[in-house]
Amino acid sequence: MFVDPADLTAADYLDAAREMAATNRPFLAHLLAEEAARRTAAPATAAGIRAAFPDPTLTRKETD
Repeated sequence: MFVDPADLTAADYLDAAREMAATNRPFLAHLLAEEAARRTAAPATAAGIRAAFPDPTLTRKETD
């Protein structure tokens, strides 16, 4: 089944981000959440989405 990305809503992207986070795919979750935030009209809501799914490359902790 083919889904046109233009038909997807912010909620669709946010659901996918949650699914990726649950399956330990933080970078994909971040990318999907970023798209959800772009499609969200309310700046405060978009900021909340971005805060919930931070960029894992910026928050990664090095271990030895």
